[in-house]
Amino acid sequence: MSGYRSVRDLDWTLLLVAAAICALGILQIYSATHDTVWRDAWWKQVLYVATGLILLWIVTLVDYHSLLGNVPFLYVGSIVLLVVTFFAGRTVFGSRRWIPLFGGFHFQVSEFVKLVLVLLVARYLSELTAKKLESPDLLKLAGLVGLPMLLVMSQPDLGTSLTYLPILACGVFLAGLQWKHLAVILVAAVLVLPAAWFTLKDYQKARLVTFVDPAADPQGSGYQVIQSKIAVGSGGMWGKGVTHGSQTQLRFLPVPHTDFIFSAFAEEHGFVGVVVVLGLYFLLLMQIVSNAQAAPDRAGAYLCMGVAALLLFHVLVNVGMVVGRMPVTGIPLPLMSFGGSSTWSVFLMLGLVNNVRLRRFLN
Repeated sequence: MSGYRSVRDLDWTLLLVAAAICALGILQIYSATHDTVWRDAWWKQVLYVATGLILLWIVTLVDYHSLLGNVPFLYVGSIVLLVVTFFAGRTVFGSRRWIPLFGGFHFQVSEFVKLVLVLLVARYLSELTAKKLESPDLLKLAGLVGLPMLLVMSQPDLGTSLTYLPILACGVFLAGLQWKHLAVILVAAVLVLPAAWFTLKDYQKARLVTFVDPAADPQGSGYQVIQSKIAVGSGGMWGKGVTHGSQTQLRFLPVPHTDFIFSAFAEEHGFVGVVVVLGLYFLLLMQIVSNAQAAPDRAGAYLCMGVAALLLFHVLVNVGMVVGRMPVTGIPLPLMSFGGSSTWSVFLMLGLVNNVRLRRFLN
């Protein structure tokens, strides 16, 4: 196999941990949907994971330097597809996010933009020669990331658009963000956030109000959070068992196979199960950081850390959301929540991490 010594040089710990998370996710999807109209979701998720592994392998074979060299084309292509989605995408629950494909499958462009932005930030920052990030570079990079963010927000999909921020934040921090820049960003945020309230949709405003006081509208905007917290608490130490969660099986818990899969898992597997899952995510993130530390160049390190920051943001927001510590944003739990586009995008990014790892072995 050209480019690296052998298959044994892959990060098998990373792959096995990811596979374990996927297996727990498939089990929970089956449990949450086995007697509903979504009862076929678990085997579709098996298909998504299987094809995700193929995508991981393909990305691993292509030298990441070649991918970095094609960032301009990937970026322009992603912008074009986001615009196409806005005009020709399928609308679900009031959001136009998906482009229909064959066989009833759908392609969510915004999920794959994450991979493009990881590559974009890595290339831009690795090509800088200054020891510290200067204002023009920071503004230019923020603009490049901000454009797809605005397009995704207009779908509207605030949750996915926010996932682009940790990629940018991690990159500029590692590149040497100056204190004066941080101060300006904080002041700008304080000034802009109040005005941003008036740009939100009504349901987005309701979610933020619910975050502060879910009991204010227990049958409306606060329903999801209240039921989620009940489900998490009712799991106890060992959980109620697969297909035996009361909140999940009696359909009090909304979308238990997607955004609130962690609530359903906590109810049926308890505190012990939660510790196991969070431990697996910790191992996954530590393996990615380890690969960043051993990367052969700055670009490789930026790639791995961008992936780590993105996945950490997903886990923190999703878990925080289901226990009422974060607003409901619709951000999926990586490798566990049902969904083809989100699963594939994570596997592509894990393939990118393995790509960086394998280039260490080049002569």
